Amino acid sequence: MSYSQLSTVAGVIPGVKMQVVLPSPKELKVSAVIITFNEEKIIRKTLAKLDWCDEIVIVDSYSTDNTVAICQEFGCDVYSRTFDGYGTQKQFAIARATNDWVLCIDADEIPTDELIAEIRSISPDTNYAGFSFPMNMVFLDKEFHHGKESGRHFLRLFNRRMGGVTAERVHESFRVEGAVKKLQHTILHFSYTGIHQCIEKLNKYSTLSAEISYGKGKKKSALAVLFGLPFNFVKYYLLERNCLNGMKGFYWSVFATYYHFLKYVKLKELHRTTKLPVLDPEAMIAR
Repeated sequence: MSYSQLSTVAGVIPGVKMQVVLPSPKELKVSAVIITFNEEKIIRKTLAKLDWCDEIVIVDSYSTDNTVAICQEFGCDVYSRTFDGYGTQKQFAIARATNDWVLCIDADEIPTDELIAEIRSISPDTNYAGFSFPMNMVFLDKEFHHGKESGRHFLRLFNRRMGGVTAERVHESFRVEGAVKKLQHTILHFSYTGIHQCIEKLNKYSTLSAEISYGKGKKKSALAVLFGLPFNFVKYYLLERNCLNGMKGFYWSVFATYYHFLKYVKLKELHRTTKLPVLDPEAMIAR
């Protein structure tokens, strides 16, 4: 049991006051859940902020760096699973948690001390099904206070008996049946450690998004590809006010625009390549 509050009460000796330690209110038992792949550059900082959790569940996609070893240092329950999409990977991880309340965050999402204190003040008897909190992106070591990537509330803490995560391969979302309360304090999203990693992620996400769009029968015209470049840059840099984030805001707007360009041209490539004839090896031998 933890003790955090001192109270002055009358002692047994007349005229003498004593201080006795009263137990702090019972806290919510929370299971932290994270999926990982080659996160050694950031995972230690994330896990260091989760020591208050009742348990930490890691589902790793066979990392080739020191991610698993670092997680084991922190006493995490580590599972290995082949990656088949963000939604299903997180569903698998949530199912391994032993508590009803789950904090499902990414390896590069680090809660601030203020947010941790706010979460720990939640009563176990709460009637809410989940809690959302604002997230600020940290891009190339700069915290963004403007733009669509910062300040939005995301549901990350929820009672798994009342909901969970969708199964989308990318851009999955959390949903619960019941009321969701907005918390005040922030979680920091350390999106990219450098330019190289940024380009790698853009390439990965654009491929997944193009495949999903192709599966839904969506198409992009040449005009959409052409005019998407100036339109998306204006949207990110001016309309979403990333111009107020300084030079890093300009960089981000360029990369975000590049992501859409990649997704569009990869989608067109999928439609083009599927129209090619499929060659039958046996028929070729018979000729």
